[in-house]
Amino acid sequence: MSQAVLSQQEIDSLLEAMDKGEFDEELLAETEQPKVKAYDFRRPVRLSKEYLSTITMVLEDFSKIAGNQLSTQLRKQVEMKMESIEQVSFDEFVHSVPRFTLMGTMSSQPHKGSQVIEINPQLSLQMVEVLCGYDDDAITPMESTKESFTDIELAILEEVIQTFVRAFESSWRGITELDTKLDSIDTNPQLLQTMSPNEAVVLTTFSITLGQNRTFMNVCIPYIFFEDILDKLSFRNWFHEGKGADESDHQKFAKNLERVPVSVEVELGTAYMSVENFLDMEVGDVIQLDNKTSAPLTMLVEDRPYYRVKPGIVDNQMAVEVLQFTGGEATDE
Repeated sequence: MSQAVLSQQEIDSLLEAMDKGEFDEELLAETEQPKVKAYDFRRPVRLSKEYLSTITMVLEDFSKIAGNQLSTQLRKQVEMKMESIEQVSFDEFVHSVPRFTLMGTMSSQPHKGSQVIEINPQLSLQMVEVLCGYDDDAITPMESTKESFTDIELAILEEVIQTFVRAFESSWRGITELDTKLDSIDTNPQLLQTMSPNEAVVLTTFSITLGQNRTFMNVCIPYIFFEDILDKLSFRNWFHEGKGADESDHQKFAKNLERVPVSVEVELGTAYMSVENFLDMEVGDVIQLDNKTSAPLTMLVEDRPYYRVKPGIVDNQMAVEVLQFTGGEATDE
């Protein structure tokens, strides 16, 4: 028999009943009943809450990046905010959007599957009017009789979708490197054949405020997109202090460090003099250093001694020959 887990309120009630010498039989019967959680098989849950939390963080970054880029493109203040994220089937997503809408299908190499960006037609037409020079925040709502975009409108909206594509690629850089490309633009969701109807997808809804109008857009990402990066979606992988770097990390760090400029200096020696002698110094005066002419010189890298060197000339240019590595520590004569 499985053990029932009591809430704090139930425990307090039992303790109170014991003190009084009486038990609530209905309460005891209630605690013995197993708790059943409803599960909808039409809405598959393939990703755990931990993975979904990481995806939420990434898509919140996507909303910030896309909002800033869209504001620059439209030259108007655009506020974009993530409203909800859930796991549904692709068929449920298709039936939740209007029959006439703007949908951009993109692919992100090296990951599998196609992602879909769905933009409300009212927002699409509003952005077209703004990009064409309409300078009034009170944009007229979309006409109910409109059932398609013109070729000129689609050409303008393609640049807008490309903005979302670039923002999607940038938002994932902290987890994986993507090469995201826009594959096609559609206006009828019923004609999409990129996924099977029962395929599990992560559907994220964003609110976009432009001028006085507020509407919504959706981003649909299939489960197979996350299959190769599930280990990177774990918080334990992000914050595990004992995690060692693999060979690819070392190569990446080394490649980045190769382009970092450093200052290199060769020290002939040092000398101490009074301020009076310094002020009386003239051309031709000789300053005696504390280093012998036959002794090796010290090479400083970022003001720290790393090498002992010998001076010389190469192709009429002053040069030094490295004799010894000192490891950044000063050496005694």
